[in-house]
Amino acid sequence: MSTETKLTRDEEGESVDNTKNIGMIGKYLTSSRPDIMFSVCLCARFQEDPKTSHLEAVKRIFRYIKGTTHLGLWYPKRSGLETIVYADSDHAGDYVDRKSTSGVCTFMGCCLTSWFSKKQTVLAISTTEAEYVSTRKACQQALWMKQALVDYGVRIDDIPIMYDNKGAIDLSKNLVQHSRTKHIEIRHHFLRDNVQKRNISIEKVSSEDNIADILTKLLKREPFNYLRLGLGMMEQID
Repeated sequence: MSTETKLTRDEEGESVDNTKNIGMIGKYLTSSRPDIMFSVCLCARFQEDPKTSHLEAVKRIFRYIKGTTHLGLWYPKRSGLETIVYADSDHAGDYVDRKSTSGVCTFMGCCLTSWFSKKQTVLAISTTEAEYVSTRKACQQALWMKQALVDYGVRIDDIPIMYDNKGAIDLSKNLVQHSRTKHIEIRHHFLRDNVQKRNISIEKVSSEDNIADILTKLLKREPFNYLRLGLGMMEQID
């Protein structure tokens, strides 16, 4: 999806058959490809009353898929069990309600095992808050993965969460709440508890190398292709 695309309710636009639009998104565009997940989720927000602009965005995704049918996720036979989680968030990226979008992807070795892109339920009033909420979601994913590995007899002491926002990282390690953070819901602060318990660690990664960035916002061609490769999507070999 083009970075110039700004999907809104488009109340003055021409309406289209919502059955067709819902069918295109629900039947053909699934979450089996992480590189289109953000665009698909963005289009899905307008299924109730779709306009021509929304249908054109969906068609563009189809054109992209048609041109990249040779790409797929790579899962080698021998891969380590080291688990790492990437998390990211935009800030007020939704043009309708100004809510932020969280993106999280989890790797075991070099293999992408889970990913999601989801609009946050609360309105973040700062970039740090939006990023902190996203990191909390990543923490949940890391703890779930950690418990799943225990069921297979594999124990991991510390799962690193890679993030690119210094404010959110500092907040996850700082036990003192000040005026800028006390409005954040207490349920998000279990992130700090798990950092203190050493179940997870928050580590800094550059914005250019944060793979979860592809799940939270529209990107230009070069960074999109770079992060798509980071997801493990590459040309299939017969």
